[in-house]
Amino acid sequence: MKDAEIEAARFLLARLGISPEQLLDEPVRNRPMPTFSQYISSVSDAVPSGSRHAYEPYWRRVEEVWGERGIDEPTPLEVEQLAEQVKLHVVVRKNSRGGRSAAEHLIAALRCLYRHAVADELISEADNPAARVAKPRRLASTRRALPDARLVELNEVAGSTGNDPELDSLLLRLHTETACRRGGALALRPCDLDSEQCLVRLREKGETVRWQPVSGTLMKHLVIHAEERGSRPGEQLLRYRNGRPITARRYDHLWARLGKHLPWVATQQISTHWLRHTTLTWVERSFGYAVARAFAGHNGKSDAGSTSTYIRADLQEVALALSVLTGEQHPLAMSAEVHRWGSPLLRNV
Repeated sequence: MKDAEIEAARFLLARLGISPEQLLDEPVRNRPMPTFSQYISSVSDAVPSGSRHAYEPYWRRVEEVWGERGIDEPTPLEVEQLAEQVKLHVVVRKNSRGGRSAAEHLIAALRCLYRHAVADELISEADNPAARVAKPRRLASTRRALPDARLVELNEVAGSTGNDPELDSLLLRLHTETACRRGGALALRPCDLDSEQCLVRLREKGETVRWQPVSGTLMKHLVIHAEERGSRPGEQLLRYRNGRPITARRYDHLWARLGKHLPWVATQQISTHWLRHTTLTWVERSFGYAVARAFAGHNGKSDAGSTSTYIRADLQEVALALSVLTGEQHPLAMSAEVHRWGSPLLRNV
């Protein structure tokens, strides 16, 4: 009897032109399928500001090409074709790597878009075209740790040229001591400074927040900078002399100027992120992987596998590494421990 009922159901579905798979995979939709122009606007309002900033150029490109199409129309092949178009028309710079990064970011932007479409039950996961297109394989980074002598050169030129050497020297010191990203420095506020314990609160990508030890020297200059340039407690700390908050463009101008005075900076396309590599390499070599990971602010969810659960370093260990790095005693590091270690990375800076 049961077989007969199943056969009758199959017959009815066939008459209706519906396959059993469609009943399982097809989401129930009570509203019209939005176009890319409509849906990108909605998703842009829903994602964090960091994601919006990263994806917006690629969403604009998608709008230019597919703006009036429904988001369920493109196929995986069309996604691949669009990625290749973006790759071919990318702006060629000195550090260009053939447009691989642009193609990767386009696919990531589409995956973000389609994740929301699946969650909104506009399409099923099986119908997500971006998920079935592989991202270009990432090439190994050309960044590396800078030798001590090069680090000294950077600081000497930054502190003796330009229209605001005090600001530029502070930027280099901040990034070298904390290994923070550019966004972390730009998000720093006076209320993020704990002068008593020499800690700064860093808010970086992925909405991560952590307290990072700094030297007494850096803390003193951060406080003075905030007071002299009119930074209020809840506002951006780093500012120009006229009180206007700096933006990422200050970094661009800084490295362009350093490149004019130091040809190796321009040739190798040195940037702020090289300072992060420099500091974290030194910390890893001197104190091991666990301390370097904590110093970097990595949460361990995607690196080193399950072993990272057992090798987490605490704030005191990071403070000890910072003390040796700068050659200054830190309130959270034991003095006896500091003197066991060798020469500081910043001894000449």
